Amino acid sequence: MRSEFGLDTDAQSRFTIRPRSIRLETSSACQLRCPSCPTTTGAIRPAIGTGLLKPDDLKHLLDANPELKRIELSNYGEIFLNPDLPEILRLCEAHGIEASAANGTNLNTVREEALEAVVRYRLRTLTVSIDGVSQATYAKYRVRGNIDTVLANITRINGHKRRLGSDFPVLYWQFIAFGHNLHEIPQAKAMAESLGMGFTVKLSWDEAVSPVENPDALRTLMPGGVATRSEYRERTGLPYLHELCHQLWDAPQVNWDGKMLGCCRNFWGDFGGNAFTDGLLDAVNNERMTHARAMLRGRAPPRDDIPCTTCDTYHAMRDTGRWLQRDDVANGQQITVAEGLRLAAGWKQSGRLDDARKMCRTILSAEPANTTALQLLHALG
Repeated sequence: MRSEFGLDTDAQSRFTIRPRSIRLETSSACQLRCPSCPTTTGAIRPAIGTGLLKPDDLKHLLDANPELKRIELSNYGEIFLNPDLPEILRLCEAHGIEASAANGTNLNTVREEALEAVVRYRLRTLTVSIDGVSQATYAKYRVRGNIDTVLANITRINGHKRRLGSDFPVLYWQFIAFGHNLHEIPQAKAMAESLGMGFTVKLSWDEAVSPVENPDALRTLMPGGVATRSEYRERTGLPYLHELCHQLWDAPQVNWDGKMLGCCRNFWGDFGGNAFTDGLLDAVNNERMTHARAMLRGRAPPRDDIPCTTCDTYHAMRDTGRWLQRDDVANGQQITVAEGLRLAAGWKQSGRLDDARKMCRTILSAEPANTTALQLLHALG
């Protein structure tokens, strides 16, 4: 994986992951009871618990980390259950943060103030999970949900967008495919279009819940032509959504109470750091997170105190030897001259000569007399 980064010529620090993006759980509570969701089953309670992000914690985090540019607010809970959501969105907007809820919301219980806030404070993306077009179909999985309420709330958001003259949030309809709802996908896609929403189909986590009886029909809708997550693994050798591991570099998951969770999939345990009390950089770069990143690249053994050791994605990597391929920098971060030189030297050793030359030239454009970069560039030919 190639990483995009800039050069910080003023700093001379040790190598540090400095993400421009994070994921921050706004609410780990949910009012629905979707059968295979770990929030419903209670699997998230030991590591994540049930709680709400506090605006004061967010403000402190943003004040202390002005390099942050993007925050994903949704994960295992329903963001609209946090009564402080309007203030959270206001703080993000005031700090120049592009906030999103792309992971998903159910949009069943929402105050009008929050519906207006997602528009007024320019929430960039809002994904709504709607697995059917009729109440009978929708409620089979979204237990306790009401589709008429959801559609009415989408209409209200669109009304606020027109009134305030805003293109945000960009709305997406996410449809998890099951045996009981596959026939409603064409109508759902048409309804999404009429509401100004994008439309995506997602594979179910639990293939035992309402399995798809006509897999060929689903294969035509899915990238890669697969109908189940196990079929994806059979074809690729990796679990579905295995790219989530990159979040440990590019968008680390932070719990509502500040605990460092690493990625949005993890609900088995935390990495020991706290972004609110220890500071974001310390939490992202503590020994356990550093060891986990090495594990995912096949450069360190598994340990019981690393949540990745529990994950089937890591197990698949270990079984197949197909480790993450990437530089040890996060997308969008600033790196020091010393770090750039270290990367260039490593790329030269591994045969990535064009990348090494480009890095040397980048360094020399900032520091024309840097003898190490000059010598390395000369050696590269």
